[in-house]
Amino acid sequence: MEQNMSQLTGTLALAVFTAALGSLQMGYSLGVINAPQKVIERHYARSLGVYNEELARSEGGNTTEHEEPTDASVVMYWSLSVAIFSIGGMVSSFLVSFVSDIRGRIKGMLFINVLAITAGLLMGLAKMGTPYLMVIAGRAIMGLYCGLSSGLVPLYIGEISPVKYRGAMGALHQLAIVIGILISQVIGLDFLLGNDDMWHVLLGLSGAPAILQSLLLLVCPESPRYLYIKLGKVEEACKSLKRLKGDYDTSKDIAEMQAEKEEAMNEAQMSILRLLRSSVYRQQLFVALMMHLSQQFSGINAIFYYSTSIFQTAGVGQPVYATIGMGVINIIFTLVSVVLVDRAGRRTLTVVGLGGMCCCAVAMTVGMAFQDVYTWMSYLSMAAIFLFVSFFEIGPGPIPWFIVAEIFSQGPRPAAIALAGFCNWTCNFIVGMFFPYLEGLCGSYVFVIFAVLLFGFTVFTYLRVPETKGKTFEEIAAVFHRKRGAPPSKPQEEAEMVQLKSSTEA
Repeated sequence: MEQNMSQLTGTLALAVFTAALGSLQMGYSLGVINAPQKVIERHYARSLGVYNEELARSEGGNTTEHEEPTDASVVMYWSLSVAIFSIGGMVSSFLVSFVSDIRGRIKGMLFINVLAITAGLLMGLAKMGTPYLMVIAGRAIMGLYCGLSSGLVPLYIGEISPVKYRGAMGALHQLAIVIGILISQVIGLDFLLGNDDMWHVLLGLSGAPAILQSLLLLVCPESPRYLYIKLGKVEEACKSLKRLKGDYDTSKDIAEMQAEKEEAMNEAQMSILRLLRSSVYRQQLFVALMMHLSQQFSGINAIFYYSTSIFQTAGVGQPVYATIGMGVINIIFTLVSVVLVDRAGRRTLTVVGLGGMCCCAVAMTVGMAFQDVYTWMSYLSMAAIFLFVSFFEIGPGPIPWFIVAEIFSQGPRPAAIALAGFCNWTCNFIVGMFFPYLEGLCGSYVFVIFAVLLFGFTVFTYLRVPETKGKTFEEIAAVFHRKRGAPPSKPQEEAEMVQLKSSTEA
């Protein structure tokens, strides 16, 4: 029986692949805006009536590489095109638990695909209308989709995964994101779709995975946990378990879900405000938010968003191809994480990843500062960038997405996931908006800031983040109680739990 329970069936593989298409779409949307920046800015300038056609012709018509529209309105609309995506994600991250619970995980993913397809159509048809308005509207709607998808995908995959493979399958969310980023970088090359004629198709393809995912979701089983715990449908939950794991005795899994259901009934379903005020879960919430802060404030998105210009500064002759090489390394080391996360553990991989990134940020700074003195320093910078990405994908990239669900029980879990998602998207927005200004202010020393932050995150993770591999919720809770300095006061904790349960906000 144990062998069957841990068996990887075709249905399980199909369900995980189908859900991960949402993550692939998110990665594509993150990376697609980087390569064709100058081309899109030029179309914005034409639409706004500030593009100098005669100057472009007098320079031989080769505007792809050299022309940089400096009109304030073009810069503003371009910045909005990049930033609005994160704002959409920030807003919709609060709705994950509502969308996932109201009709289920499968129907939730089907519903939000309407947003992705609408966004793809708006951007794909941008040349037929007002480009800057249609791209900004499309990016905003795609941001709404990705904010929901970044919560729904790990939630569904986590609920259908066998315990033995929970960490590895949780890391597939991040793997699909980096594959999406690489695809957008490759087909965004100017001789493929990143040119004057095809840029709108490049952006419009953002919605393509949603069409495939919608078709495949129709044959995917609903989460057994949702069917049993939320809806109380025992027979349907058993059918779903057998579809996912093969023909086996489901009594052990049903008993486990029954225990979780009873725990959920005895535990308050907390609102976000109540979770923020609760002292019972303060340590868990602090760890969850710090994990997401460390992911975004590590500087990784500064490299993703501005990789081409960073490689140019580092003296690389063909920066676009170096960026694609970085994308390939991204995928390789995310696969390494998938293999190691259930063996080495979450905490170990995160500490190694953050510590390695800190050393790479220092090396990157040294290389960029002295490349004018020593030509070989540009190779040091490039090696440091590649290693920086590698260390990120080993731990700090994939682990924060699924560790939140591991350190919270059924009651506060939806609110915790919403808060962590909001924190992640807000930090993403801050880095995307302010990194160019920091780079202008600090020059080649900009990554010193990230090195300092990474050192702090490494120390925090080593001292305060517990290992969750193979632990039950009770064992994890006991670790947090010990870290509060003394055994918890039982009467005080029970009184707070009763107050939480009876509260109208719960």
